[in-house]
Amino acid sequence: MIRGAAEPSTPSSRSANLDIHISAGDFSRFVADTLIIGLFEDAPDNPPLAALDGALGGEIARLRALNDFGGEFNATLTLYPGNMIPAGRVVVVGLGKADAMNPARAAEAMATAVKAADGLGAKQVATAAPAPAGGREVMVTEAMVVGSKLALYRYDRFKTFGEMVDKPVNIEALTMVVAEGDAVEPIATAAAAGAAIADAVALARDLQNAPGGHMPPEALSDQALAMCARAGVEARTLGPNEMAELKMGALLGVAQGSAEEPRMIVMDYRPDGASTGTVAICGKGVTFDTGGISLKPGLNMGDMKFDMSGAAATIGIIQAVAALKLPLRVVGIVAAVENMPDGRAVKPGDVLTAMNGKTIEVDNTDAEGRLVLADALCYAQEFAPDAIVDMATLTGAVIIALGHQATGLMGTNAELNRRVSAAGDFTGERVWELPLWDEYEEHIKGKTADINNTGGRPAGTINGGMFLKHFAGEVPWCHLDIAGTAWNVTEKSHIGPGGTGVGVRLITRLLREWAGPPQSG
Repeated sequence: MIRGAAEPSTPSSRSANLDIHISAGDFSRFVADTLIIGLFEDAPDNPPLAALDGALGGEIARLRALNDFGGEFNATLTLYPGNMIPAGRVVVVGLGKADAMNPARAAEAMATAVKAADGLGAKQVATAAPAPAGGREVMVTEAMVVGSKLALYRYDRFKTFGEMVDKPVNIEALTMVVAEGDAVEPIATAAAAGAAIADAVALARDLQNAPGGHMPPEALSDQALAMCARAGVEARTLGPNEMAELKMGALLGVAQGSAEEPRMIVMDYRPDGASTGTVAICGKGVTFDTGGISLKPGLNMGDMKFDMSGAAATIGIIQAVAALKLPLRVVGIVAAVENMPDGRAVKPGDVLTAMNGKTIEVDNTDAEGRLVLADALCYAQEFAPDAIVDMATLTGAVIIALGHQATGLMGTNAELNRRVSAAGDFTGERVWELPLWDEYEEHIKGKTADINNTGGRPAGTINGGMFLKHFAGEVPWCHLDIAGTAWNVTEKSHIGPGGTGVGVRLITRLLREWAGPPQSG
């Protein structure tokens, strides 16, 4: 660890500083320097848009008639109304086809508009809350807040000059304006939930984006424990001695090449009242991955600070669950290690023994994520969960299969897989299921041990899932390979460069559905 260096605190991202307010009144007369309004390509103007366009003398309708602006998804138009309304400018954002609108697209469109307003120097921004405040409208409200906050996320902790410093985030507050007579409370509740989820994503991104030398296992543990202390969540860490007593030989084998001690971080959220069950979330936390003795190429090795993205998401999920006060016990388990080459490092051909007694032939020391997760999955069963979900930047092969658009999903329970997939569609953090057929078991058979940790090049992502299946026990289990979605994906308005925080929105949605009503989104 780089001692004395600046380490991420929470919240450190700019987006966490955006204040969210709720107000009732006439949106077109609201006092702000910028109003944001959405326009569908193929739907009648909603009341706030109709009133605003009326106050603007029909300017939006005229531009639509001229085909200058038709509401295409994510397109923006800036109007300067002069003295016609109190606001200094109006940003119109295209919402695309009405039947394609969902919370994921609402978040993206709102993020586009917020970025446009911020680029114009806006400080106080207002938008019309969806009405009436029914189920769909509440979900969209929540998504709009998520998109707004994530649009402004920046990781600039180590910047002392340049664009991030010279052009800081301008927007200070966003007001959701509810029409007179409409219910304010559902919108306020949804906005608060959206803010909590966005802050959890920002936390995960902060942890991901920290340089490897600033976020070794001990520092990651400190960050997780600090979050839990703020959130009122029980937490503890296991060090090397405790892990040795539990016979976590797979994780300890990976850790033995590093001067940084490993940590198993256990975060145990328990609801105040009755619980609807227990779900365990396991995150791969390889805080820096050189590949070990099977050394990676030097090109882009700095990106291997992101090999703890599953751990970062797990920590963010626990923060979100605690903020939302879900009536569901959620146990977050992070296996945190460094994978380094050293005279003591595990060697190709070595045999390790996991917590459940299975022996593993180490074919390649760069297939270390599945080794640390093996012991995490075994340990998760100590909590008698109803389901286990793990997240890991496990294989480069998943990028070949799915690119950067989807996370790979494998699991042992069709209903759990279905629920995870539905949560992905809802949040936009989409997943795609790959099979775990018995035939793939042949790929990972060991020569000198029970199983090997690679399985060869064909079906590389599935081989990783088949390996982990050996440690999931009889509990319904789902594995998410986030190697293609965790960082440096194709940018969207609410996903910038660096870590994406993938998994936080996805699994938080899954857990909210699991917990049951009442849930706003």
